[in-house]
Amino acid sequence: MIKSLVTLSFIIGVALLGPLGAAVQSVLYGVDDRLFISQSESEVFKKLAASTAAQIKNKHLTLSDDGLSYSIKNLKLKDGFRNVCEDETFAHDISISVCSGFLVGPDLLVTAGHCMRSESKCADTKWVFNYKMTQLEESSVVAASGVYSCKKIINQELNPLSGNDFALVQLERPVEGRAPLKFRTEGRIEDVAPLVMIGHPTGLPSVIADDAYVRENDNDFYFRANLDSFGGNSGSAVFNRETGVVEGLLVRGDKDFVFDEELKCNRVFRCEMDGCRGEDIIRITVIPELAPGMTPKDPVPMEGPPDFPWLRRLPLIDEQISRL
Repeated sequence: MIKSLVTLSFIIGVALLGPLGAAVQSVLYGVDDRLFISQSESEVFKKLAASTAAQIKNKHLTLSDDGLSYSIKNLKLKDGFRNVCEDETFAHDISISVCSGFLVGPDLLVTAGHCMRSESKCADTKWVFNYKMTQLEESSVVAASGVYSCKKIINQELNPLSGNDFALVQLERPVEGRAPLKFRTEGRIEDVAPLVMIGHPTGLPSVIADDAYVRENDNDFYFRANLDSFGGNSGSAVFNRETGVVEGLLVRGDKDFVFDEELKCNRVFRCEMDGCRGEDIIRITVIPELAPGMTPKDPVPMEGPPDFPWLRRLPLIDEQISRL
């Protein structure tokens, strides 16, 4: 059952996000630890990454005549609406995916609720498990065996009161050669626990963001961390670094970029490890199909004008990509 809570306050909150050129979701905390999967020395991270996927619009995928592969539109991060400065990390790499997701069952995938708002979004995009730099270095082509359509949305939440933001999706067929990820089914992550995230920041091929930790852990629906995440990371799997278990999914955070007035381009926004607002990770246990009985009750609406600051940071990456 799709249960998106769309209210006047939601519409106002989205409107307050500002122009598309000033998209906000996340930030770089401390040292830049981001790596493409192929650059990582961790075989554990590489195994986990195999069960993560990129959401790519159908119009950016072209099936070959023999049906064995898809070519992907080769748009660079420095081009298009993002206008990232030429000397920024990943500026010259392909950047075309919309959101991120990860496998939790043979044909079940989790992503952010704002990435899958309707059945039309389900139909208009595909989930690409082999959207990785190793597959794209020679050409912008991936094997069709790793590309899956969305069959239906099993459950979805986008709630401005609680901040809850997830979607559980059924794919068109069971995913081959990739194991569903292990995820928490009870309790909650420990304070200051070490974290690592795998997903597709700013539409890039699969990236690992390591060396983060839990900063705030008191909200029933989400916890907050200092993950290096960006628009496009929405729906990314956030793992407990010590156990490899999925603790949640990245959904929102601080701004991505600041404008370089001299060069007229965007630079990554940077913060200290304990600075800025932090990034919000929806607890995997709020999804009733995955952790029965663990979903917290929605908060009771307060009297007076609604004010949901997190909505003003809700990323518009899906709508932005549609402009390309």
